[in-house]
Amino acid sequence: MALEMKVPSPGESITEVEIAQWLVEDGDYVEKDQAIAEVDSDKATLELPAEASGIITLKAEEGDEVAVGEVVCLIDTDAEKPAGGETEKEEKKEEEPKKEEQKPDPAPAKKEEKTYASGTPSPAAKKQLDEKGIDPSTVSGTGKSGRITKEDAVKAKPAMGTPGLGSRGEKRQRMSMMRRKTAERLVQSTNETAMLTTFNEVDMSPIFELRNKYKEKFRAKHGVNLGFMSFFTLACVRALEIYPSVGAMIDGKEMITFDFADISIAVSGPRGLMVPVIRNAENLSFRGVESEVKRLAVKARDGKLSVDEMTGGNFTITNGGVFGSMLSTPIINPPQSAILGMHNIVERPVAIDGKVEIRPIMFVALSYDHRIIDGKESVSFLVEVKNALENPEELLMDGDIEKALEL
Repeated sequence: MALEMKVPSPGESITEVEIAQWLVEDGDYVEKDQAIAEVDSDKATLELPAEASGIITLKAEEGDEVAVGEVVCLIDTDAEKPAGGETEKEEKKEEEPKKEEQKPDPAPAKKEEKTYASGTPSPAAKKQLDEKGIDPSTVSGTGKSGRITKEDAVKAKPAMGTPGLGSRGEKRQRMSMMRRKTAERLVQSTNETAMLTTFNEVDMSPIFELRNKYKEKFRAKHGVNLGFMSFFTLACVRALEIYPSVGAMIDGKEMITFDFADISIAVSGPRGLMVPVIRNAENLSFRGVESEVKRLAVKARDGKLSVDEMTGGNFTITNGGVFGSMLSTPIINPPQSAILGMHNIVERPVAIDGKVEIRPIMFVALSYDHRIIDGKESVSFLVEVKNALENPEELLMDGDIEKALEL
């Protein structure tokens, strides 16, 4: 019996996927639950498991976009598993008798061949080059004796100034569905929001001191590092409680606000940027945030994030500082209305009580949708984030560091 395998629905609102890679070949015997393909949706890359054991017949090619519910392969469940597998095939090849060596036929008499001067175009190639206005002397021929073929002429491009000494090759590669969808969403965000960015700077000295003093004890107790992300996440949660419109969304003529903080964190994965969500961050401690960040980052690195883990979120944090960015204007992640951009930490001279001191400074940026977030709210929100980061013991730990870090 031939079992039809259809594309399952990866999640709500997803109507099609792309066959990113077949993990088996046409005619292979597959076991039930064996991963047979990787499929890209606009949110995540998922593995497609075999629904039964048998011989597989592929009905779609890599790169094809297929609708949810469409048949992508057949599995012959009546087929028996080949005995021995690859080992038997190899032994069979070794047992095959060697064919008797045949003496080569006497070489036929050489025909007189017409030769061409190197760089001479064929008539079809000449027509192509003339239409493009390209001098044949600038084209390298791949034909016999260096003759320029029609294919050479088709590939030839007009000279752009004096050619350099290096390679001038090109490579075309189809973008994944996730990358194409991300591009669409970024353009949508730029075109459909009244995006504005406000900036500030944060003196990271207090956080540096806390981490230097407690990071080893924290790691030994909880098995995760005490990083910057927990401080920034909890600082944003606090600021969102004060200015809920920064975590709001527009739905038609209505504005939706939330009594919870689902914080999206931008992480780099093997297939590009991914934005998993830390759910109900307002209920998490430093340990809880760091554990969740680590869990999501590992799944993103391994390409194992589910659609549910990347859906939703009402505020985003992105850290360009890990790549060396000093300052940027992050693009809002729709349908959200704001995003916080972290950047690298650089020692800078600053005025402290009338004296110049060297402090580790990070520039931060808040991009927001001016349709529902006023300038006063956005600037005040970022100031609250700055205050919490510069006074973490008082504003994020209620004055008890060891209790906040659960040590």
